[in-house]
Amino acid sequence: MPAPIASDIKPDVDSVLEAILYLYTESRRLTKEVARQVELTGPQLTVLKLLEGVGDLSLSALSERIRAQNSTVTGIIDRMEREGLVVRARSTEDRRVVHIRLTDKGARIARAVSIEPMEIFRTALQALSARETRELLTILTKIARGVQSIVKREVGSQPPKADEANR
Repeated sequence: MPAPIASDIKPDVDSVLEAILYLYTESRRLTKEVARQVELTGPQLTVLKLLEGVGDLSLSALSERIRAQNSTVTGIIDRMEREGLVVRARSTEDRRVVHIRLTDKGARIARAVSIEPMEIFRTALQALSARETRELLTILTKIARGVQSIVKREVGSQPPKADEANR
């Protein structure tokens, strides 16, 4: 169990947590709202905009970028492929690698979405100086590593739930 938070910084820690939760919730809300307008799911919109911005990605690179497991992203890509939004294309350099590429239809929809949550956050972050941006990145990276460590330690050490143990 983690050590209790010192009472002199508890209000600040609580304010940081509230800000993080607000940003997360607002991002999900905006993504769902914009996705609904173009008849997509939030994850599908995220994939379209990411591929529009960076180009073709392997499934594992895409999974890493959107912070989801390969199996989850495979399901998203399967549905997007059926809807004609993306195609899978084998790499010419390494036949084992399959890249996810936007179709013309997927690219048209991606272009039609003029504003999306990531862009809103990018614009808001421009209010920070270069130094503040680097400091924020350092702090958020440290928090992310701490969360990963705690999750790995706590969740990894938990015995399986009854329904999981019987599978």
